[in-house]
Amino acid sequence: MPSSDPDGRPFTGAQLDRASTERKDSQLVEQLHEDPAARAIPAGRDGVLVTSNGAGALLRSPVDAANHQEPILLGLDERGAGLFALDLDALPVASREELAAGAKLVSLREAGTSLPHEEAGLAAYVTALLNWHRHHRFCANCGAATEMEEAGYARRCPVCGTHHFPRTDPVVIMTVSHGDRLLLGRRAGWPFPRFSVLAGFVAAGESAEEAVVREVQEESGIVARAPAFVSSQPWPFPSSLMLGFDAVADGGEPRASDDELEEVHWFNLDDVRAATREQNSDLRLPPPVSIARFLVERWVERRDRDVRY
Repeated sequence: MPSSDPDGRPFTGAQLDRASTERKDSQLVEQLHEDPAARAIPAGRDGVLVTSNGAGALLRSPVDAANHQEPILLGLDERGAGLFALDLDALPVASREELAAGAKLVSLREAGTSLPHEEAGLAAYVTALLNWHRHHRFCANCGAATEMEEAGYARRCPVCGTHHFPRTDPVVIMTVSHGDRLLLGRRAGWPFPRFSVLAGFVAAGESAEEAVVREVQEESGIVARAPAFVSSQPWPFPSSLMLGFDAVADGGEPRASDDELEEVHWFNLDDVRAATREQNSDLRLPPPVSIARFLVERWVERRDRDVRY
């Protein structure tokens, strides 16, 4: 079973200086962009490009000023050279095909499990930032076209002056246990027997802990208590931050009480343990790329440790 070390979660671990000071200097950003050592990481809605030579790395292409894209600075690499985001979807077809000829396009979920830890974290970073720019080209306040600032870390409306910053939507996701039983639900449209821990967006004016209790009760009728933060994971589909929690309950009969879940049940430790090992045909868990799987495996690991000791 994978370790419950939180540093091992997919989509985390990008080793990059995000250049929070340098990006505010437009002349310096231009110098970084024109430096022959600068590189760009191409990504689009369908995924990221990875090298096809078996190296297990994101494609890093030379920065070509002819693509006419505004420079979106990801940060500085270990050499101090600029690393930029390149929107595949905004490139001419010929340019996309030229890049793809030396690489392989993989989905972000596949990248999260197949790439080395640091590269997968970088894939999530570039995807999340490009997603935000695609969806925030116009001011939410007055509707005017916005302009990029801070080398891609902000957009500003030239009409009303509003500044817009990359949006991240907080989502709580939680194990809820009663003794050696774990609460799992199956969402509408999921193939049977796939189940997962419960999750939901944090509402306005609500703490993450309050969201845990509310979401569990809304989705299952179970009253959760004592939510404790475990770990987090960026989830750029398109812009969420998953906040993982453990919570407990005093039992009760769960029932799917909203339109999101088709069914929700308590599952015993033996059945969940077998599912983490892909040995339970009656229960299928989320893939390893998700924090949901991390939380379930951690729950099993902690209970097995308590039994041994």
